[in-house]
Amino acid sequence: MNKKVISVYDDSNKRLVKNTGLFSYLYVGSYGGITMWGFIVALVSGALMSIQGVFNTEVTKQTSLWVSTGWVQLSAFAVCVLAWLFTGRESISALWQVENKYTLLGGVIGAFITVTVIQSMGSLGPAKAAMLIVVSQLLVAYVIELLGLFGVEKAVFEWRKVVGMAVAIAGIIIFKWQK
Repeated sequence: MNKKVISVYDDSNKRLVKNTGLFSYLYVGSYGGITMWGFIVALVSGALMSIQGVFNTEVTKQTSLWVSTGWVQLSAFAVCVLAWLFTGRESISALWQVENKYTLLGGVIGAFITVTVIQSMGSLGPAKAAMLIVVSQLLVAYVIELLGLFGVEKAVFEWRKVVGMAVAIAGIIIFKWQK
């Protein structure tokens, strides 16, 4: 299968961006240093995570926590295998050449993400759980950037980002507020 390759000069970062694979044709471009494609994908990802959490919680109610979680991981694996078959068939042995072996634990972490999302949505409801999950993601991601953990480029501390997280937390408090 021929891969569609789109090369774009990203003027905001002074670099050549090559976008290959199944969704290459959807590349939108950049504006003001923010890649619109990344912005759109992040929004879709958030929506899909919320829908998945609701679905998984419902399956858990009718089966069990680990049956539901196992199904999620198994069905995700099937989708990945199919996507791999149709988009390039890169060498699987490349996994064993990954420099930092701890990064291969993403699937293990994914299983626990599924479990914790199911449990939080089941006890808090989708909206409250999703808000807390997002704030937790923001806080942890910012700490990872500040400390330069896991090979991520170290970022400088910015008060505006802390204020943004405080606003998000205030939003949760307002959303949860009961008369």
